[in-house]
Amino acid sequence: MTRVEQFERIRRDRRLEGLSIRALAKKHKVHRRVVRESFASAVPPPRKEAPRTAPVMGPYEETIREWLIADKDVPKKQRHTARRIWTRLVAEEGASVAESTVRQAVRRIRAEIAQPEGEVMVPQVHQPGHEAEVDFGEFWALIAGVMVKLWIFSLRLSASGRACHRAFATQAQEAFFEGHIDAFDRIGGVPARVRYDNLKPAVARVLLGRDRIESDRFVLLRSHYGFDSFYCRPGVDGAHEKGGVEGDIGWFRRNHLVPVPRAASLAELNEMLATWDHDDLARVIEGKRATIGVEFAAEAPLLGALPTEHFDAARHVVARVDTKSRVCVRQCRYSVPASLIGRRLQVAIGATEITVTADGLVVASHERLVERGDESLQLDHYLEVLVKKPGALSSSVPLAQARASGVFTPVHDAYWDEARRQLGDRKGTGALVEALLLARSLPADAVITGMTAALALCTVAPEVVAIEARRAAGDQLAPVVPIGTPHCDERPPPTLAAYDGLLGRSEVSQ
Repeated sequence: MTRVEQFERIRRDRRLEGLSIRALAKKHKVHRRVVRESFASAVPPPRKEAPRTAPVMGPYEETIREWLIADKDVPKKQRHTARRIWTRLVAEEGASVAESTVRQAVRRIRAEIAQPEGEVMVPQVHQPGHEAEVDFGEFWALIAGVMVKLWIFSLRLSASGRACHRAFATQAQEAFFEGHIDAFDRIGGVPARVRYDNLKPAVARVLLGRDRIESDRFVLLRSHYGFDSFYCRPGVDGAHEKGGVEGDIGWFRRNHLVPVPRAASLAELNEMLATWDHDDLARVIEGKRATIGVEFAAEAPLLGALPTEHFDAARHVVARVDTKSRVCVRQCRYSVPASLIGRRLQVAIGATEITVTADGLVVASHERLVERGDESLQLDHYLEVLVKKPGALSSSVPLAQARASGVFTPVHDAYWDEARRQLGDRKGTGALVEALLLARSLPADAVITGMTAALALCTVAPEVVAIEARRAAGDQLAPVVPIGTPHCDERPPPTLAAYDGLLGRSEVSQ
């Protein structure tokens, strides 16, 4: 019989038979004190345990405590184990105590001096439109068949959980700014405050507490959009202070970037990311009762208005054009027109594009390179040089890059081969360069059509290419009658059909 059952029987006999305490004690063979305890409560009081002492460990407990406290300042792998403490007590203190006794004492003392792991978090409530969080996260993608390391920018509204993601090839300040601009445009407003860790694009120097020295350009961005900034504590200790965006990047990477995404270009990859962001509006975040889209619909009217002026996110620098008609920007080289060799030009460094200006006019635009030492050389920038040095074309880097990008097509190669066959290597290459120069005033597709038409007429004259290209571009021109093509075996016989048609129209008019 358990003690609970015994208490139940005593209380029942008292209730039904009205027995006295002495009678109940005699009937149930217990002490009168137990009867009184059953009257007080149906729950038996806990058994009292006599405190057990370990007199053998008494003189050594303070020594063990000192050793364990000192261990907090040494590397984890070089701290005392219970066995090491026992061996030291035996060797240095002359203790005569069992190892198991020492282990029990060590376990108890460690529990006494231990501090709670981590920090206690206090649940927070986020007011709609009040705050957003920003961070970068890395991932890998196959861009044009090449595995590259990219960075995903994420801005997440704390209240609704609406997030905007964009992939960049760098974490530079230009990408940081363009990520903000794109995110604000997509959500259609600006939160009152944005929470950051201590990213270099925003923070020039970390001071004590929450104080920061911010970069001037970030202050311009903040002033332009009219939001406040809040910075988390440096390092791991402050990671939980923007746990929303940290968790968002991890969730997005696991659910959308696995398996490794494939795209022809970074622009195509960002279109995929925008589509996934739209699909995620139907997701319900744990702890929420509605979807992200429904929550965001309620939050959107409370966001600040977007400014009407555009913010220039690019960084502007000055670069000198070298003897190979290139400017060096962030250890990568980009071509400009050869006529600008030796000049110092303004370069706008964007997250995805490099723009070069001279005298206020844009003279070159390139997709931004990432790997140190890479070159982006456009064939059009070297055409004036190739007019004088046609022999340099065949093995030039600009030609190789034009072929790889598809700008220099098989039609160009066919025209070049025919021109060299008719005119020789030097003059034939010169004819190709003159035909390529037409692309500065005519659409590239029209020039290719002109080359195709010239080859069909068994001529490589750049003038014929120009006439046919203008015709393809929509200009009203007279038909071309090729002259001096002795190499063509099939020449159409002369005909007077056009003149007969004119005569027929004359008779009708009379």
